[in-house]
Amino acid sequence: MSSYIPSGAGTHTGWRASVQKLGGNLAGMVIPNIGAFIAWGLLTALFIPTGWMPNEQLSAMVGPMIINLLPILIAYTGGRMVHGQRGAVIGAVATVGVIVGSTIPMFLGAMLMGPLAAWVLKKIDDVLDPVTPAGFEMLIGNFSLGISGMLLAIGGYYGIGPAVTAISDTLGAGVKFLVDSSLLPLVSLLVEPAKVLFLNNAINFGVLAPLGVAEAAETGKSIAFMIETNPGPGLGILLAFWLAGPKVLRGSVPGAIVIHFLGGIHEIYFPYVLLKPKMILAAIAGGATGVGTFMVTGAGLVATPSPGSIFAWLAVTPPGNHVGVLLGIVLAASASFAVGWVLLKTGAQDDYADLAGATAASKKMKRG
Repeated sequence: MSSYIPSGAGTHTGWRASVQKLGGNLAGMVIPNIGAFIAWGLLTALFIPTGWMPNEQLSAMVGPMIINLLPILIAYTGGRMVHGQRGAVIGAVATVGVIVGSTIPMFLGAMLMGPLAAWVLKKIDDVLDPVTPAGFEMLIGNFSLGISGMLLAIGGYYGIGPAVTAISDTLGAGVKFLVDSSLLPLVSLLVEPAKVLFLNNAINFGVLAPLGVAEAAETGKSIAFMIETNPGPGLGILLAFWLAGPKVLRGSVPGAIVIHFLGGIHEIYFPYVLLKPKMILAAIAGGATGVGTFMVTGAGLVATPSPGSIFAWLAVTPPGNHVGVLLGIVLAASASFAVGWVLLKTGAQDDYADLAGATAASKKMKRG
């Protein structure tokens, strides 16, 4: 897999450099497709039953976009990073098997399958290209891609799709254990990293929402609805990037804040964390602070805020809980901002080279 880290960033070695390289590559698959995420987010915020302008016909696009379009775009981009246009095509083809082989949005599966499929095709091309007779290049090239794409899609269906689903289920079981054990602030140790890997919907709707519904049926509200959907941690991280992050990024942050905090599309800040993986500590600090605040104040929501915007939160806040809810959001944002600001201000500045590379790749793809 190609790296966004130029030679200047190569002074770091060991696990730290490996994590930084991985984060840069994962973010590089997402950043060029942020526009598609925004389109999906706007459709979600406007037209789902709890949106601003509910529309049954238009909301029908929300599911196919998050289940099919967005993972395929991510895989296409990841494949192109590894092996150009042929890598992009086979990455998209193979990821269909991953999507069909799972019951949750396959963002993580697409990030794995896209580059992997492209790498496999690259190795096949390295063997076939030198021995391909003149005039047969297109024939052999198309069939090698088609056959290997089919086999990889089948492998994704039986392998990567179920594996990522199992990871999601394992994280969900861990979250449920911590909730049942009344160790709620520790839930953030699992929830926040899972969110950044785009397992947020699986954790929320697969684990926390059902728990919240059961509790709300008895008490009229539940803290489970607030654990994953709190916009505070993401807001604090974005503010930290805006005030202390690399200059190349700061211009994009205000728009991301609007989409995240007002629109409720939390996926918009995940690439920022992927570019600087240690920022997950800021997310965990914010999440744990928010959950702890909700516990102390006894705050809860009557339903899952969907999407997770401040407006949706206020809409499902029962009477008498507004102070606790707002305090939890503010303190969560403050904690993630404080930790994030320190993390961004410390460490070597050439860590930010990943972002410059990802941004350049995004612009290159935009030009075609």
